Amino acid sequence: MSFCDYYSQWVDVYKEGAIREVTMKKYKLTQAWLRKLIPDLKLSEFDRVSYQKLINGYAEHHEHQTTMDFHHQLKGAILDAVDEGLIQRDPTRKAIIKGKQPRQKKVKYLNQFELHAVLADLKLDPIPNWDWLILLVAKTGLRFSEALGLTPDDFDFVHQTLSIRHGITRMEVALFQQRMLLRYVKYNLTGNSSCSCLFC
Repeated sequence: MSFCDYYSQWVDVYKEGAIREVTMKKYKLTQAWLRKLIPDLKLSEFDRVSYQKLINGYAEHHEHQTTMDFHHQLKGAILDAVDEGLIQRDPTRKAIIKGKQPRQKKVKYLNQFELHAVLADLKLDPIPNWDWLILLVAKTGLRFSEALGLTPDDFDFVHQTLSIRHGITRMEVALFQQRMLLRYVKYNLTGNSSCSCLFC
């Protein structure tokens, strides 16, 4: 049996239904990389050298932390294979985790001065608008998806607390944006004999 097949079976048996969908997608991505890097490697041939070559091949395309995550996702399946006697010794022992140099990360937050400037510029009209959402996120530290998922029932004004029951996923945000961009245009498909265009 190839390690790719064993890992696929291991994911189906031990992970399916036991982990969140987003985590499962990472395991499936790991499966895809195994099929790319070691499609024919047999369990019986899996040793420290072949494992290190696998990690090195993955590290050529990924940063150190991502390679470390890949290593951890493989290790559970490999240790089970060792326990079952399918692999003689743990090939992950003393593995060297490499990776590409991390790229320059973009700053994803505002400093205190920038935040105060944004808050001072908000137009907090009596009628709710998007500026109120920005204020809510700034004052509570909510994630954007959590703030979008709030309903009036989530606010407890007596205790000044919020109940976060639902977050909006990126797909739901995209659908919401599509609905917001939807517009209606009147047209006349019956045609007008005095005009050659469809919309008169």
